[in-house]
Amino acid sequence: MSLSIYGKLPSGERLRIIKNSPNYKNGSFQNISKTNAMAEDASFFKTMREFLNKSKNVKPPKTLPFVKTDLKKLPDDKTTLIWFGHSSYLLKINGLIILVDPVFSGNAAPISFMVKAFDGSNEYQPEDFPKIDILLLTHDHYDHLDYKTVVKLKLKINKIVCSLGVGSHLEHWGFSQKIIHELDWWETFTEQEINLTATPGRHFSGRGIKRGQSLWSAFILKTKKYNLFLGGDSGYDTHFKTIGEKFGPFDLSILECGQYNKSWPNIHMMPEETAQAAIDIKSNVLLPVHWGKFTLAMHDWDEPINRLTKKAEELNLKVATPKIGEPLVFEKPMPSEKWWNFKSK
Repeated sequence: MSLSIYGKLPSGERLRIIKNSPNYKNGSFQNISKTNAMAEDASFFKTMREFLNKSKNVKPPKTLPFVKTDLKKLPDDKTTLIWFGHSSYLLKINGLIILVDPVFSGNAAPISFMVKAFDGSNEYQPEDFPKIDILLLTHDHYDHLDYKTVVKLKLKINKIVCSLGVGSHLEHWGFSQKIIHELDWWETFTEQEINLTATPGRHFSGRGIKRGQSLWSAFILKTKKYNLFLGGDSGYDTHFKTIGEKFGPFDLSILECGQYNKSWPNIHMMPEETAQAAIDIKSNVLLPVHWGKFTLAMHDWDEPINRLTKKAEELNLKVATPKIGEPLVFEKPMPSEKWWNFKSK
């Protein structure tokens, strides 16, 4: 556990701040509602049996279609989003480059041969990126905070905004404390007329044995023109309605869709719950993420997006479905192609 990839638990002044947080109780951060990571009827043996008998379609049958966009030549006068699979994406907004939860090492685990990226889903590397004005990190799990990626991006990053406690890992990896801005829930960071406000999720954190020593968050990104909800990992709960009532409506919401299971229903949403969460926060358009790159559950790789789009049609909810790397330009019609509907040859 002493390897750099695992990061470092908070200590000193950071730990003092954490202990004073209203969300830190009994030695760890807490969700708003009581949240067990596993369902009451779940068991290790039941989960392992399901894992050993999982679908043969947990990975795509062939290379995923992707678009290789020149990230260094995105227009300054357009608001553009590029999704890289799973929960990694870039936003160019108000002329600023914001990179969210980048994972480009090809895997989402501390051991390189585990949780490998699908073919075609890892075509972007740190070298492809321009200077990054803000690196935004929702929480410290390996599929959101990738040690190899952020270290390679270090010289390109101007500022980092992250959930409270995550800065401990970053300082351990050589990032200056001066550029790290950690937020507790409902706190706001402002940069050139862009406001980033951390909001609650229903999840957990930890890169080792000890959980809950850093916070997990979603973020509201507000400019004079747009109001966006950048969701982190979360189970379904009442916090979505609270956010919608206080901060909605949203021009676009980015919500997790995938890696769910009946054995852990509180910490990840079922696809139908993702659609309902978008309605709860008063979203005009939903961009589903947390799918399309890694196998972290036992469902078919394309089941999340198929279930989500079906439910969205029932709710009359508009869904954006860009290919990996395909520019989503806010001033243009949202991409809606069902590109994942392909068969192996």
